[in-house]
Amino acid sequence: MSTREIVDFRKQVVEDVLEVYPEKAKKNRRQHIAVKDSECAGCAVKSNAKTVPGIMTARGCAYAGAKGVVWGPVKDVVHISHGPVGCGYYSWGNRRNLAEGEIGVDNFVPFLFTSDFQESDIIYGGDKKLEKIIHEVVDLFPNAKGVSVLSECPVGLIGDDIESVARRMSEKFELPVVPVRCEGFRGISQSLGHHIANDAIRDHVLGKGSARDVGPYDIGIIGDYNIGGDAWASKKILEEIGLKVVNIWTGDSTLEMLQNGHLVKLNLIHCFRSMNYIAKYMEETYGTPWLEFNFFGPTKIRESILKIAAQFDNSIMEKALKVIEKYEPLMQNVIDTYRPRLEGKSVMLYVGGLRPRHIVGAYEDLGMEVIGTGYEFAHKEDYEKTIPALKEGTLIYDDVTALELEEFVKKLKPDLVGSGIKEKYVFEKMGLPFRQMHSWDYSGPYHGYEGFPIFARDMDMAINSPTWKVIKAPW
Repeated sequence: MSTREIVDFRKQVVEDVLEVYPEKAKKNRRQHIAVKDSECAGCAVKSNAKTVPGIMTARGCAYAGAKGVVWGPVKDVVHISHGPVGCGYYSWGNRRNLAEGEIGVDNFVPFLFTSDFQESDIIYGGDKKLEKIIHEVVDLFPNAKGVSVLSECPVGLIGDDIESVARRMSEKFELPVVPVRCEGFRGISQSLGHHIANDAIRDHVLGKGSARDVGPYDIGIIGDYNIGGDAWASKKILEEIGLKVVNIWTGDSTLEMLQNGHLVKLNLIHCFRSMNYIAKYMEETYGTPWLEFNFFGPTKIRESILKIAAQFDNSIMEKALKVIEKYEPLMQNVIDTYRPRLEGKSVMLYVGGLRPRHIVGAYEDLGMEVIGTGYEFAHKEDYEKTIPALKEGTLIYDDVTALELEEFVKKLKPDLVGSGIKEKYVFEKMGLPFRQMHSWDYSGPYHGYEGFPIFARDMDMAINSPTWKVIKAPW
C-alpha cells in the first residue's frame, strides 16, 4: 500500500474500533487517538484527562508515581507505605530498580515497609502507629539516612496528619522524615504522583545537606531509575567522555544526592515526564541548566553524546568523538548480526514515561518500524515531542483501553508488541511476540552501548522464537 492508503486504512481502523462504544464514550475516545498524516491534520492527541469510567485503563495512581517511581529507588532512605498492606506489597520490588550497597545496612530498596492499616486504624487514625513505626525504623536500621512516609488512599480519606508526625519525629531523631501526600485518588494518573514526590523533595530535602564544591565537569542524571542497570550503563558513557556523574535521581540514589542535586554544572534529564518539574525548579531557583538526552540505540546515543559534549569545553568534545569512534564498530556488529533477522518487522508500543518515543530510534537502528505508539499518562508536550519522531501513518493513542489496544493489534498485525505486565499475557496467549517494556521483561540494561546488544538480542529472541509457530490462541 502507498503511504496515503496506509493512513486512510488506519484512520478507518480507528473508526471501526470506536464503533463499539456509546456515542458519548466514542466522542471522548476519538480525541485521544490519531493517525499521523502528511499535514499532521488530526495529529493533536488529547491527553492528561480522566479515564472514561467503566473502561479498563493501564494507568497507575499517584501513589505508584510517588513511591514506585520517584522515591522507591532512593536506597539509603526507609520508605514507609502508610496504609493497608496491599499497595505497599504490590509496589514491592516489581520495578527492578538496582542499587549497590549492603541490604539492610545502606540499601533498603529490596525491602517493604508498611504500617499495615487495620479496621481500628481506619476508625481511630494511624498517627500513633506511624510514630511507633518510625521509632522502630530508627532502632532497627541506625544507618538509614532518612524516612519517607508515602500515604495511601485511606490515610487521606480519614485525615491523618502525617505532616505533624513527620515534623515531630524529624526533630526528635534529627533525621529527615519526609511526608509525601500521594494518596492514589489524587489526580488522574501516576503523573501527579511524580509531581507530588518532587514537591516533597523540593520542600524537605533539596539544598538542605552539607554543600560541596562543584567541579567543572560535575553532572547529574535526572529521571533514570536504574531499571535493570540502565543508569549504570549511562554513567559509564558519560564518565568515559570525561564527565563526573555525582548525582542520579533516583536510581541507585542516596539522600545526599537529592540534597545536592542542584550542585552540578548540568543536569541530564532522561524521563522528561516524571522529572521535568524538579529540573525546571533547579534551573529557576539555583540556575542549574538541564538538557534532555536519549541513550537508546547507537543513533540516538551518538546524537546525545555530541549534544552533551557541546555544553562543555573542547577536551570533552575530543573525548566524546573518541568514544563514539570506539563503540560504533561494536554497535555496527550488533546491527549486522540482528538487522537481517529483524529488517521490516513492525512493532506497536504502549508504555509510560519516555519509552513510547525514546525507543523508536533503537528499533529503527535494527530496521524495524514502529506502527503504533502511545502513553499511559502523558501530557500535551509529550506528544508534541513524539509526533515528529514518527513515520507518516503511525497510529497514536493516549490512555488506550484494553479493548482498543487488542483490536488495534488484531487489525494492524504487528510482529511485536511492547507494553506492560497487564498486557503481556493477553498477547502471548494470542500467540503474539511480546516484550514487557516497563522493566525490560526481567532483562536489561537497554541503555547505552552496554544495553543495545541486549535490546537487540531480546527483540530477536521474542520475534524469532520457534515457540510462536506451535501456539494457537485458545479461542
